[in-house]
Amino acid sequence: MKQYIETVLSGNNLTIEEMKKAAAQIFNPNTSAAAVGGFLTALRAKGEAVSEITGLAQVIRENAVTIQPQMEDLIDNCGTGGDYSQSFNISTTSAFVLAGAGLTVAKHGNRSITSKSGSADVLEQLGIELSATPEHITNALLNNKIAFLFAPHVHPMMKQVMTIRRGLAIPTIFNLIGPLTNPVNLKTQLLGIYRRDLLNTMAEVLHQLGRKRAVVINGAGYLDEASLAGENHCVLLDDGRLKPFTVHPEEVGLPVIENHRIKGGDAKRNAEILLSVLKGEQSVYRDVVLLNAGLGIFASGKVANVKDGVELAKESIDSGAALNSLNGLNKNSY
Repeated sequence: MKQYIETVLSGNNLTIEEMKKAAAQIFNPNTSAAAVGGFLTALRAKGEAVSEITGLAQVIRENAVTIQPQMEDLIDNCGTGGDYSQSFNISTTSAFVLAGAGLTVAKHGNRSITSKSGSADVLEQLGIELSATPEHITNALLNNKIAFLFAPHVHPMMKQVMTIRRGLAIPTIFNLIGPLTNPVNLKTQLLGIYRRDLLNTMAEVLHQLGRKRAVVINGAGYLDEASLAGENHCVLLDDGRLKPFTVHPEEVGLPVIENHRIKGGDAKRNAEILLSVLKGEQSVYRDVVLLNAGLGIFASGKVANVKDGVELAKESIDSGAALNSLNGLNKNSY
């Protein structure tokens, strides 16, 4: 590990292969916590490069539980978290809208880290099974167009670095890596990130990981998802090309709403909000889900622009298809 720490401390980026070797040391139980902490801190101070994020993501995926359904149109809409907005579970709610719109969603997520309720917390509140086997996950994707991949179950090796991360008490590369480690081979992705300076970096990482098309977004107010509060900054990855763009809610027929109005609560409260949206109730919660789902549909390439994506998201909810995708994601579908 020493050589990689020295390389990073000198201001040089590690190649993908070097980072993969460093990652092997991170997950080696014989590597000291001090060495791992020093490496992660040095990376944070230098700034994480595309090659370094890619290399770490590849190692985590290579060591994940194998889930490879024979499907070519899979999408995820996971965010990094870390914006401390205390918003309700927007991406989780949006995932069911995407499935209702005809996309196949491999929803990767975890319990709460920087909020009161993570995707796993709210889905558990709704009675969704978190400990599904790879076979069950594949069946859910085939039969219901959505499945939940609970990060601790599909990435057992991550457990050993959690103590080190908590001890550091600062954000590290691991705070960026979650949405990149879905073990399923995704074709497209909507990725939210709390750091606007890393939009291009994360889009390039998605390209390195094999995404054909994706949108990376940092919302107004620096949310890790699209916001109704103003201009959202995005990068479109399309067959290797990166194109920056912005989306304002008024441009897609949605109102401007301050971020504090989309705050959620605990898992029980957020489950109530999720259900209210999928049942078609008019609210600020519905509006922000429409924007995020619209972006996800656009990221998939199913529509030519975000506004059309928002319209398709409305159809998904108002037809009952989004709610049906939730109802299907239960123990019976597994």
